[in-house]
Amino acid sequence: MKKRRQAKIIEIISANEIETQEELQALLIEYGFEVTQATISRDIKELRLVKELSAKGKYYYSTGKRSNENAQRRAGGIFNESIISIEYAMNIVVIKCFAGMANAVCAAMDSMNIEEVLGSIAGDDTIFILCVNEDAAMNFTYKLRKMINA
Repeated sequence: MKKRRQAKIIEIISANEIETQEELQALLIEYGFEVTQATISRDIKELRLVKELSAKGKYYYSTGKRSNENAQRRAGGIFNESIISIEYAMNIVVIKCFAGMANAVCAAMDSMNIEEVLGSIAGDDTIFILCVNEDAAMNFTYKLRKMINA
């Protein structure tokens, strides 16, 4: 029962912007799950759900794994405002940013969950991105340049 309920919770929050536990509880009851607020609270903790800010300025429950397209759209602004240059050598991409902006740019990139990227390190104004191979670094560099010039 618990696994089915938690699967339904993931389904519900993936399809709807659920702001409160009470909202979630009401939907679960509609789907035939008799649950208390305490049970929902435990499920939220076990599922490691987080609250994210919607485009409407309200917080809603999420798995924390944003869609790549959504993350790219959100990151585009910070990339345009912060990145000075992007180059790659072998499987490493080096991104130069304005002073103090590398951490923010790096965090935005990390949230995009790009499968070609193995990891990243940010300093004050420089980011090193380790890609799976040289082709991945070249493609990542191309995509990022295209995103900035869009």
